[in-house]
Amino acid sequence: QKTVAECGPTGFIEKISCATSKRDEFKSCRSAVMEAHVFWRFVGTMMCVAAVFAVLVVCRQRVLDRKALEKVRKQIESI
Repeated sequence: QKTVAECGPTGFIEKISCATSKRDEFKSCRSAVMEAHVFWRFVGTMMCVAAVFAVLVVCRQRVLDRKALEKVRKQIESI
């Protein structure tokens, strides 16, 4: 498998038989290790994105709470 050029990226190949041209072609397949690596990279990225947006939500909520308290304070002062 290592001598076939299509195996270069992953070390795995898939044999494809074309019905119309009656030719056998080879394509490189993704390995399970590589799939797991890509999956965990995706999970890590999504966790980071979720953490960033959670921080943004907390900050926005504090700003809105501060504005609401200021509005209530102004209403009380006007009485």
